[in-house]
Amino acid sequence: MQELFPLGSGLLLGAALGWLRPSARLPIGLVVAVALGVTATVVTGEFELSWGYLLIDIPLVAVAAVVGLLTTRAVRQAITQPPRP
Repeated sequence: MQELFPLGSGLLLGAALGWLRPSARLPIGLVVAVALGVTATVVTGEFELSWGYLLIDIPLVAVAAVVGLLTTRAVRQAITQPPRP
C-alpha cells in the first residue's frame, strides 16, 4: 500500500512529460522524479526507519514515469491514426 504514492506520482509525471519538448523531458523528469521519490519516502514515513528507502522510491518513480510516458504516447498515437480497413 505504501508504494502506491510513488507509482501513481510516477505515472502522472510520465503523462505530464509527454507535453514537454523532447530535449526538456530528461532533465525535468530527473529532477521531478528525485523530488517525488523524496516526497514519497517522507509521506509514507519510511524515512523514520532508514533513508535507504530513497534508493527504492526514486527509481520506482522514474520507472513509473517511463511507463506513463510510453503509455500516453501509444494511446495518443492510436487515437490519431485513422482506422484500418
